[in-house]
Amino acid sequence: MLDIIMWIVIVALFILSFAGIIFPIIPSPLVLWVGFLLYHFVINAGELTVTFWIAIVILTVLLIVSDIIANSYFVKKFGGSKWGERGAAVAVIVGSFIIPPFGILIVPFIVVLVIEMVQKKSSQEALYASIGSLIGFLGGAVAKVVIQVIMIIWFLLVVII
Repeated sequence: MLDIIMWIVIVALFILSFAGIIFPIIPSPLVLWVGFLLYHFVINAGELTVTFWIAIVILTVLLIVSDIIANSYFVKKFGGSKWGERGAAVAVIVGSFIIPPFGILIVPFIVVLVIEMVQKKSSQEALYASIGSLIGFLGGAVAKVVIQVIMIIWFLLVVII
């Protein structure tokens, strides 16, 4: 009975980790790790190998870095300033609380637009940088989904096979 309850909790944690893509306040990597650790310490301590743990650590680093790199890369690529990059990062978090889930797209777009215009960029340059923040967020979100799916599938393959 405990195993069934733990599996329900683990599956719920895996699903919750995807909510972290829409609501950045939810730490997706931590939520995944709690699921892995629950399995390890409550269900079967010997099944998750050293190889699994090393791979999960590497994928976790990629998961965390992918979002930062994608956002920074695209804001820069589209002509945004350092302040635009920083504003976009903060606006994603704030936006998740303002008209969720669309706030994570709208708020950073507006914030970068305003920041770039305050820095005396033309309307076209500011708009271009804002589009970069939008593409960066979407690119980071896609990368996070792919990496999280890989982590969960790897876990399931290890425990099922």
